[in-house]
Amino acid sequence: MAAVGDHGSPDSYRSPLASRYASPEMCFVFSDRYKFRTWRQLWLWLAEAEQTLGLPITDEQIQEMKSNLDNIDFKMAAEEEKRLRHDVMAHVHTFGHCCPKAAGIIHLGATSCYVGDNTACTADHSGETLLSLDSGSLHGSPELEACPG
Repeated sequence: MAAVGDHGSPDSYRSPLASRYASPEMCFVFSDRYKFRTWRQLWLWLAEAEQTLGLPITDEQIQEMKSNLDNIDFKMAAEEEKRLRHDVMAHVHTFGHCCPKAAGIIHLGATSCYVGDNTACTADHSGETLLSLDSGSLHGSPELEACPG
């Protein structure tokens, strides 16, 4: 994992405040790697569900996606996004490049909100979990006591 606030790494959230206030774990939860890995996981789950419902999706396509969840080419994705001007489609194409047999089923029937909204919810939940694990250090603090609710 990259150092806290490491602005050059896809493994860390990029913000000038991150290096001051966020743990390495929290920076990772809001990093590009976490975001785009989650998109790929969502596309895999979508394909598995569609296969279960009878769409012509093969086990080989599913396995190819599983094998490439972590194989993210950030440079290619940036080039695709510049060309397409669409972050989700850039990553559909990038994932399809390393999963040629599954390229036609990645994101099949989904909207950009499918990955964007579900990933935001997943990151928020993971961040809340990290905060609750660390909340022992907050109990009794003036900052926590001042918070409503």
